[in-house]
Amino acid sequence: MVNEPVAPELAQEQISAEIAAAHAGPGGVRVEPSGPALDFAPYRSSLLRFPTKDLRQADPEGAELLAPVFGEHDVDPLEADLTIQAGGEPLGERILVAGRVLDGDGRPVRDQLVEIWQANASGRYIHQRDQHPAPIDPNFTGVGRCLTDADGNYSFTTIKPGPYPWRNHRNAWRPAHIHFSLFGTDFTQRLVTQMYFPGDPLFGLDPIFQSISDPAARERLIATYEHDLSQHEWLLGYRWDIVLTGSHATPLEDEDHA
Repeated sequence: MVNEPVAPELAQEQISAEIAAAHAGPGGVRVEPSGPALDFAPYRSSLLRFPTKDLRQADPEGAELLAPVFGEHDVDPLEADLTIQAGGEPLGERILVAGRVLDGDGRPVRDQLVEIWQANASGRYIHQRDQHPAPIDPNFTGVGRCLTDADGNYSFTTIKPGPYPWRNHRNAWRPAHIHFSLFGTDFTQRLVTQMYFPGDPLFGLDPIFQSISDPAARERLIATYEHDLSQHEWLLGYRWDIVLTGSHATPLEDEDHA
């Protein structure tokens, strides 16, 4: 028997139905975790990566002996500008992403190492496993880092990333996003999340974004356009604050919400 091809619109309906079903609890009652479900079935690879065994105790001091270390003088301010390259300027829409890192009481988290990585304007990472047919920009590495100041502020000048296909399902595309890593006070406290851009038409079709069933929590992953951050004839500005704890915490990838 020959399998009939699935029409594109039916494939998208199937993904939407899977997302809705995954958000429903026993008897069809919707559940509202504040962070991503680690075994979210519409996100296929999460079923393979989801931890199925109890956590193992580790010696934190031993981990620190093998972890990288950094200090204020190890991070150059120029590392926060991803558009500066030896060979020339990268292609794409130049943007500024700025915000504050805060604790659950709204207090600034100072001297925090913030790292980002992203695709280029064509939606291509400089990575061996990224082989989809989009051009690599020789003048854009897609990585940067900075330290927050005394008021918890961070700022990156970069290129707006493009969406890209990711093979989770038929015609699967990831919304444009930037990955953020926060180092904490030591390597064992590292947290990772993603920032998205307002008005992206792919939000409703992306199982990674939709793995957070609480709409308010999803909204905390979306930056806001801020005209006061934009610079005349140079770049557009986006603001995105990161809240580490509390009821308004930014959803983080390594939280266990199962």
